[in-house]
Amino acid sequence: MTALASLLEAFFIERLQQQRRASVHTIAAYRDTFRLVLRFAEKRLGKAPSNLLLADIDESFVTAFLDHLEKQRGNSARTRNARLAAVRSFFRFAAPREPSHGALIQRVLDIPQKRFDRDLVTFLSRTEVDALLAAPDRATWFGRRDHLLLVVAARTGLRVSELTGLCVGDCVFGAGAHVRCHGKGRKERCTPLGHETVGLLRVWLKETGATASDFIFPSRRGTRLSRDAVERLLAKHVAVATRACPTLSRKHVTVHTLRHTTAVHLLEAGVDRAIIALWLGHESVETTQMYLDADLAMKERALARTAPAHVGRQRFKPKDSLLAFLESL
Repeated sequence: MTALASLLEAFFIERLQQQRRASVHTIAAYRDTFRLVLRFAEKRLGKAPSNLLLADIDESFVTAFLDHLEKQRGNSARTRNARLAAVRSFFRFAAPREPSHGALIQRVLDIPQKRFDRDLVTFLSRTEVDALLAAPDRATWFGRRDHLLLVVAARTGLRVSELTGLCVGDCVFGAGAHVRCHGKGRKERCTPLGHETVGLLRVWLKETGATASDFIFPSRRGTRLSRDAVERLLAKHVAVATRACPTLSRKHVTVHTLRHTTAVHLLEAGVDRAIIALWLGHESVETTQMYLDADLAMKERALARTAPAHVGRQRFKPKDSLLAFLESL
């Protein structure tokens, strides 16, 4: 009888931390998944998590757990699939270690991901971006910090974890100004900065007197801003900006929305998709396809270059001189 606890500990320590050197975000996501799995098992099977066996986590149990996520917890299909991916990763790790459970493991690995409708990505127009950037009260320290954070987010398209992890030493000014960040998949990339952003950063860093190892956007205590803190400050400024730009009320604005906005604005400026993929740190150029789908303005420009719909088919009618020539043959 194989205990689940020893396998799960080995999965996190040996596979995720030592072999794959997974990021803290990946480990946290997998940890949260198995917290939910163990709590669900405790209620469904009446067993303490430390007493669970690998055989308890079979196909019927995992399927019931996924249904629980959707029906009781109200999770979306995307979240369900992310939880299933974590479970699958654990079972792939267990397969060579527990060949006697091969059939059980394969049945779990065969559980399909759930298909879902893909909505168009949300992005902000230039008017909406201007309204959002004007929302923070720049007469206060927090207002100046928030304004710069929103400017950098909207101009660079950094993810929220990349944004909050920026330190002073990650900024390079002068010719070819840019910021360095460690993004998804432990990849380091450089993102260019415009003249306006560079000017704001110089003023802010001079005001704070921060050193190379200090965060550019610190919390009240000088520590790294949390994801929740960024979401709260963004929601606050969106509420203010909505008074000046009512169309914002129809959009759910997150830092990732600003990332989408950067990509769409680059596309509108004629930047090649391959460059945008490098800019945003995408694994594949095909990922930028969703921005092409979302940008109605580009589709309208393409439509304007086509023939008007009311123009019907016409037969070629030669001039009289040509008809005369043909008749003379």
